[in-house]
Amino acid sequence: MSLSKLRSRRSLSIVSLVLISGSLVSCSNLRRQIPELPSQSQAPPSEKSPAPNSSPVAVSKMPNTANFIAEAVEKVGPSVVRINAVKVVESDVPEALRQFFDGAQGGEERVERGTGSGFIITSDGKLLTNAHVVADADEVEVVLKDGRSFKGKVMGLDPVTDVAAIKIQADKLPAVTFGDSEGLIPGQWAIAIGNPLGLDNTVTAGIISATGRSSREVGINDKRVNFIQTDAAINPGNSGGPLLNDRGEVIGINTAIRANAQGLGFAIPISTARRISDQLFDSGKANHAFLGIQMVELNAKLRDQINSQPKAGFQVDQDQGVLVARVGQGSPADQGGMKAGDVIESVGGTPIKNSADIQNKLDDSKVGEPLTIVVKRNGNSTTLQVKPGNYPIGKSR
Repeated sequence: MSLSKLRSRRSLSIVSLVLISGSLVSCSNLRRQIPELPSQSQAPPSEKSPAPNSSPVAVSKMPNTANFIAEAVEKVGPSVVRINAVKVVESDVPEALRQFFDGAQGGEERVERGTGSGFIITSDGKLLTNAHVVADADEVEVVLKDGRSFKGKVMGLDPVTDVAAIKIQADKLPAVTFGDSEGLIPGQWAIAIGNPLGLDNTVTAGIISATGRSSREVGINDKRVNFIQTDAAINPGNSGGPLLNDRGEVIGINTAIRANAQGLGFAIPISTARRISDQLFDSGKANHAFLGIQMVELNAKLRDQINSQPKAGFQVDQDQGVLVARVGQGSPADQGGMKAGDVIESVGGTPIKNSADIQNKLDDSKVGEPLTIVVKRNGNSTTLQVKPGNYPIGKSR
C-alpha cells in the first residue's frame, strides 16, 4: 500500500472517532436532560390507581345550613294560603244587537277569576287578606299549603284600608305570630310570602325601605293608611300575603306595587290591619273617624305663597305645622268651629308636627266621641271640641 493511501485511511479513522465521540457526548447530554423512564422489567401501575383527570368529584355530605330567612319561612309557610275569587259578571247586550244573539233579552254571563294571598291568624279559621282580592266576589276558595281547600266566607271588608276578614270552617290550623309594626326601622330585614302569578308559597326578601308612607305619597288617594315601604319583590298575586320580620313575625299585609318603578312595594302595618279586622269580624264593617278638612304642611315657601294671595282669606305667620286649608261645609270640623287658616297645634292632647300625627290620632279615636283640638288662630290658641263623623269614601279627612 502506498504511503498516501495509508495516510488517507488513518485520517478517515480519526474523523470517524471524532464523530462517534461527538455522538456519544450528545447522547449523554440528552440522557441527562430527559427524566429516566422505567424499564420494561418494572411492574406496571396497579389497576386500582386512578388515571389522570379521572378522580371522582368530592361531594359534601354536610347538611345545608338554614339561615334566618329559611327558618322564618318554615315557621310561617303553612299559615299562608291561596285565595281564589270568582265573580259572575253579566254583559248587557244592546237592544240593537239582540237579533244577532238569538233574541237575547238580558245579557251574557261571564266568569271572572282572580287569585291572591292571605294568612291564618287563629287556629279556628280566621284569615286576613286585601279587600280588593275578594271585593264583589260571588265565591271565595281558600287553599292551604297542604292542599286542603275550604269555602271562605267574607266576614267584612274595608276599602279605606284595603283589609278583608275571611272565615273558613276548620280547626287546629297553623296561625301566624304578630310582630311590632310600630317600632320598625328602615334597614331591617323584610320577608314576603305569597302566591305571585299563581306560584304558591313564593319567598322574597329585602329590607324595610321606609315607614309611615302616606296614601298620598304612595299614589293611592282613596286609602287611609301609613304604609310600610319595602324592596322585597311584591308581584301580582302577592296581595294579601304577610310581610315578615327576621323572626318570622307578621308586621304587615302586602298590598301594592308601583307599576312604574322597581324595588317599591308597600304593605299595610299589621297594627292597622288588626284594629280594622277586629271590627270586621265583630260587625262586618269598620268605622273611621272623620273631621272633614283639607290640610297642608307648612314651610317658608308655602307661607309666602299664601300671604301673597289676597283671595286666600287669611294670613300665616309661621313656617311649620299643619294648616287647615279648607273646611267642608256641614262637616264635623265645621260643626265643631274649625276654620280655614287654623294651624293645628294638638289633637287629643298630643302635639302635632305633621299631617300623619293627625291621622294617627283620628285612627285611635271613636266616631261620635268628642275630641279636643287646639288650633292657633290670629296669633292666639283656641280650644275646640269636635265630634268626628264616620269617614266617607272619597272625602277629605
